[in-house]
Amino acid sequence: MREAAIDLCDVTSLAPPDAFQFSSTATAVGQALLLDSVSTGLGYVRTPAHIARGDMDHYLVSFCLEGEMQFASGRRHVTVRPGDICLVDMAQPNRTWLVEAGQARSRIATLVLPRAVLAPRLVHPDSATASVLPRDDRRAQLLADQIAALRQKPGPETGDAFDTVEAIADVVATAVGSTAQVAETASRADRHLLLAMIKRHIEAHLETDTLDAQSLCRQFRLSRASLYRLFEADGGLTRYVQERRLARALRLLVAPGTRRERLIDLAVDLRFSSDSTFVRAFRRQFGVTPGEIREVSRAWLRDAGTMAGPDHVLRHIGRG
Repeated sequence: MREAAIDLCDVTSLAPPDAFQFSSTATAVGQALLLDSVSTGLGYVRTPAHIARGDMDHYLVSFCLEGEMQFASGRRHVTVRPGDICLVDMAQPNRTWLVEAGQARSRIATLVLPRAVLAPRLVHPDSATASVLPRDDRRAQLLADQIAALRQKPGPETGDAFDTVEAIADVVATAVGSTAQVAETASRADRHLLLAMIKRHIEAHLETDTLDAQSLCRQFRLSRASLYRLFEADGGLTRYVQERRLARALRLLVAPGTRRERLIDLAVDLRFSSDSTFVRAFRRQFGVTPGEIREVSRAWLRDAGTMAGPDHVLRHIGRG
């Protein structure tokens, strides 16, 4: 490990030699790199000599998941605990200590941002290092949620990965000192990440009664007007939730394990008032009835021997 990092920093284990453990994965996300590292206690020292001979001209947005991270650069010394986010400028000499907490090893998720992505957004790009967003800061929660989503599935379904990295950079810049020119953009990025978080919540709770405006406002500490504004581009909150429930119904209808399920059961599970209401909404959305979807899906499985996806079934019906 020391040999691999020789051009980046000096590495020291804070654990006994026979107890040392370290693992790390790296995933490309748009124009950034996502690192997920778990280790026993470690110390990193990045000196002016490392900076002079290396090409690591990046910022690190480090999200502490477990353990503790202590970071020092110049006169700044900060402690980063689980849920906190710290900005590190790799163009500045620094010292980092990753400390275990109890039985938990240090676990850090880090988004490596090229300097060209973040520096133009900062008022003082050379003095932003060691800036910490505590976990109770709303912007830290938005960033933590987005980084957690990238860890689970890099390249999120909602939006392009490049756009997501740009939005994260805008929120970071807003938190540590953004330029006046990007203030409006940063505000849009804040809304973008909040909307993505609410949509993930909706997707996970489609079969519950907790997706009304009152419940979502309470969950995300928003006013009703703010919530409605977020969903204007989607045709409104009610329409968006219904469309996602209908999309879930379509997937369930073509899945072999649910083909024999009564439509009334499916309608009730997805919170429609009746099977007839469900059928009418389904026809408006997809141009066919749930029964027609089932028939085509069943025939496809019988003839082809494989399960058809929702898009295949809809295209087949459209050609017919």
